Amino acid sequence: MKLSRILLSSRLAMAAPLAAALLLAGCSQKKWSAEGTIAGASGKDIVIEAPNAAGNWYPLDTVTADKNGSFKVSGLPFGHPELLRLSIGGQSAYFPIDSIETVTIEADAANLQASTRLSGSESADKMQEVNDLIAKVTKADGESAAAFDPDLKRRLAEVILRDPADIVAYYLIFHRVGDTLIFSPEEKSDLRIIGAVANAYTQHRPSDPRTALLKDIYLSNRKTGMSPSAPTDTIVAREMQFPEIDLMDEKGVAHKLSDVASSGKVVILCFTAYTAQGSQALNVELNKVYSTHKAQGLEIYQVGLDDDEFQWKESARNLPWITVYNSPRDGAEALIDYNISTLPAIFIINRNGDLVERVETLNRLDSSVSRYL
Repeated sequence: MKLSRILLSSRLAMAAPLAAALLLAGCSQKKWSAEGTIAGASGKDIVIEAPNAAGNWYPLDTVTADKNGSFKVSGLPFGHPELLRLSIGGQSAYFPIDSIETVTIEADAANLQASTRLSGSESADKMQEVNDLIAKVTKADGESAAAFDPDLKRRLAEVILRDPADIVAYYLIFHRVGDTLIFSPEEKSDLRIIGAVANAYTQHRPSDPRTALLKDIYLSNRKTGMSPSAPTDTIVAREMQFPEIDLMDEKGVAHKLSDVASSGKVVILCFTAYTAQGSQALNVELNKVYSTHKAQGLEIYQVGLDDDEFQWKESARNLPWITVYNSPRDGAEALIDYNISTLPAIFIINRNGDLVERVETLNRLDSSVSRYL
């Protein structure tokens, strides 16, 4: 509405203070912002892009860097976490926006993606963390090797599975090293990671425009990978009540979870990392339960997910139950199979070999185990 029209009548003029108040409120609405400095970008246009529902990019805003390469751009909240792209001179770098925070971007226009440093929000810090992991392996082994590095893929899968509904999980699903996707929907193990993200978005972000895209990628590749003559996930050689785990202990002896569970004992299946905060307290509680109920037929099968195998061995050798190590070369399949997003994760298998309970609270472990003894 034009101001000249407001002045046409005294009635509308009386409404002017209210209109001004509403206008002021609109101008003061909280916004997200991205700011920083890009060396070598003095006087150049910086384009901020956003993805549409199909994953294609469109320009959201354009700003010109000042003589120092500094810039600032802001916008209204999207209503969901968003992944944005900063482009300059044919190069691009990505950054996350959760809500109304300010993300700081520092970079060099000569090598934008490799030089970009993100900070200012939890998601920005997490994205910088995974970018550093990828860059370290790429620098050491080259792009072609980094895209298939099992240790890197495992660590990135763990980041994804800690919070598969997070914007950084989405970012990693589509991240490329060179021209190669780190998580390819054509690879069965990678497709399961993509499926975990698609499922999390479906459950927690049903209105997010990315949800439909993730579901489509997962379902279309899952169907493509099946043929009438090929075995599917529902066809197995023998009936299993839980996903199999077959890993080695600190002495190099292999232990199958199915063998332990078929012994007629109640089994606590525990996923942990001995170097993680709270691990010692966890093992103290496990030891109390184990000491109390061992004579009644209780066993513990503990899977270690530490990055440092030597430290894992040092801790594992002092424990009285079965301890096995999920090394980087073993991948993240067990984490996916058991839908683990945080550590520790504890399950109970009864005397019949059935996975019967996931224990969410450690102080209820003893009472939960007692029900099946």
